[in-house]
Amino acid sequence: MEPVKKPNLKERFIGDPTRVLTFANFISMLRALSAIPIIYTMAIPEWQWLTAVLILLAVLSDALDGYFARRAHEVTHFGKWLDPLADFVVIIAIVLYLVLSGKFPAWFFAFYLSRHIIIASLALYCINYDYMILQANWWGKWATGITTLGVFLHIFDFHTLPWLKMGCLYVATGLLSFSALQYLKQFFIAIRDNRVKQTF
Repeated sequence: MEPVKKPNLKERFIGDPTRVLTFANFISMLRALSAIPIIYTMAIPEWQWLTAVLILLAVLSDALDGYFARRAHEVTHFGKWLDPLADFVVIIAIVLYLVLSGKFPAWFFAFYLSRHIIIASLALYCINYDYMILQANWWGKWATGITTLGVFLHIFDFHTLPWLKMGCLYVATGLLSFSALQYLKQFFIAIRDNRVKQTF
């Protein structure tokens, strides 16, 4: 009988999907915290150039955390949650500031917040009963990108394309709605299949 091979250090600490502290997750956390300096610089008209730089760095970090996670084989359960959560924190904080400043439509803020609360609640329910661990879908990623562009255009008013900033929000609303339906379908299937298994 061959002896059971014990996992080495790399397999235990890098390949473990339950890890929290990874370089990719650290990037995601920094992106969430970037909402503070972004909003601070938005309040100072002379610092608009710095606001633009910070937003571009946040967008770049969204691509980098996924890249580093896959490259280092550090795709974790926590990272799957943290990545979209960081996007949500940054966008909702900036949009709330713009709404309170009268520069952004309140209906989109209400829709965006409600959508994420519903999805997060169902995701937590599924995790609690070991049904599934939610992962971001590509429709949601595209929706986040278009939403970010729409927010960017509301911060920096481009008079040459007056239709684009609201156009982005309408497109983002459609993509966010479709991605939400995809998530709801995943939740329904996971809950149904697991309840069927429990009856046998």
